[in-house]
Parts: sequence; C-alpha cells; structure tokens
Amino acid sequence: MTLELAILLVGIALLGGVCITTIGPGGIFVTIALHQLLAPGPGTVAGTASVTFIATGLIGTVAYLRSGELRGPGPTRSAVILSLTSVAGALAGSGLNTFLDSGSFGAILGLFVLATGLLILWRERRGPRRPVTVAPNSGPTADLVAGPALDLTSRRGDVWMAVVGLAVGLPAGLLGVGGPVLAVPLLVMLGVPMLLAVGLAQVQSVLISLFASLGYAVQGVIDWSLALLVGIPLVVGTALGWWIAHRIRPARLKVGLAVVLVLLGLHLLLSGPPGG
Repeated sequence: MTLELAILLVGIALLGGVCITTIGPGGIFVTIALHQLLAPGPGTVAGTASVTFIATGLIGTVAYLRSGELRGPGPTRSAVILSLTSVAGALAGSGLNTFLDSGSFGAILGLFVLATGLLILWRERRGPRRPVTVAPNSGPTADLVAGPALDLTSRRGDVWMAVVGLAVGLPAGLLGVGGPVLAVPLLVMLGVPMLLAVGLAQVQSVLISLFASLGYAVQGVIDWSLALLVGIPLVVGTALGWWIAHRIRPARLKVGLAVVLVLLGLHLLLSGPPGG
C-alpha cells in the first residue's frame, strides 16, 4: 500500500467516524473504500470493517450515555431488544458472505447504499416535523421528527425494535456496514428522535460488529493491520461527531449524505468489480 493510499483511507475513516455519531451512516464509507481501493475480497472487506465498528460503537454508546439520550427505562429496554435481535442476523450474514465473489459483493453493497440514500431522502421529505419526547422519564430525548412519536415503553415499541434489529443485523453482517447506516433512518422514520436513534444504533452496533467479527475471525479473513489503520481515525471521528451532533441540527448534513450515498450506490452498481 502506498503512502498516498494510506492517507486517503485515514481521511475517509475520520470523516466516516464523524458521520457515525452525527447522523448515523458513516462507517459504510470505510467499507466502500476498502472494497473499491484495495479489493481484498468480500470476507476481508466485511470482516475488517466490522472489527473497527466494535470500537466506534463502544465510544458512541459511552458518549450518548454521558449526554443522557440513552438513560431511562425506555431507551435501555429498546437498546437491549434492538441489539439482541441483531445478533442472529449478523451471524447469518457473516456466513452468507462466504458465497459472494467480488462482483456480487459490490452489486449487493451498491444496492444497499443506494436504498439507504433513498430512504434518508424519503424520510427528510415527509410531512411537517414537530418536537416530541419518546416516552416519559426517558431522558432528554426531545427532537424534531416527522409524524407521531414511538413510545419505547410500550409493547408496540418492543415489536418495532425487534423488527428493526432483525432487518439491520443481516445486511450489517453480510456487508460489514455496521448498524447505524440503516438503523438510524429506520428508527427516525418510526418516530424516534434523531439523537436517541443515533445513540440506540451505537449500542446495537457493538453487538452486531462483535458477532460478525467473530464469524469472520473464524474464517481467518480479517486484516488486523488494516483494521488498525482505519480504526484509529474512525474512533477519533466518532468522538468528534458526538461533540458536533450536540451543537448543530444535522438536517442539511443528512440530505447531503443521502445524495452522496445515492451516487456511490449507482457507481458501485455500474462500475462492476474493482479491477474488472
């Protein structure tokens, strides 16, 4: 690997880390960069990326506990359900990855990235937003959402957390994209305030990434030196992103990110396998 390429990967990881704790999707940039710039194989891409997301998930969880979004019975209950239901999907996804070649991995990744970008754009263009609080005594979670709030202490809230956990776990384990990239827009769409959604996704990301990484470690495909190279700036960016998230309203950032994801998704779909 050249010095220029290493610097580029570090820069992408730093930016991705900032996005993880400000608007959710961010780690996916690392996955795309590893696939497009290095092309080490689907297992190495997904496994190496998953390892780095364990650290970012831990940092993000601690940060959002500190700022209060994850305190209270509602967020705690939702975080447990969301995380545990993600584990089965993450393990299944890491197993299915062994059946992919570089071309099919890139195509599925492209579809996932494109769908995520379109989901964010669709959510941002929904009806008028109003301030809500997810549930009584659930911490300082007031934010702007479109539509009614989801009560995280209700049976309905539990069901939706389980559905989101299962829906996020499989692609996260299969592609090594982490949890927040899909969990945050889905949670916000359901009526969870933005900062709480990001916080819940950080907790979920720890278990998703941990079990996916175990699956890839058993396969022996993780590049540990590469994980360290991108993991350090990713963690630094995650801490910086939490600080930024509490000082700005990220609506414009989300729209800009969504457009970038749509373009990256189309690029992955149209470009074919790296080096092909």
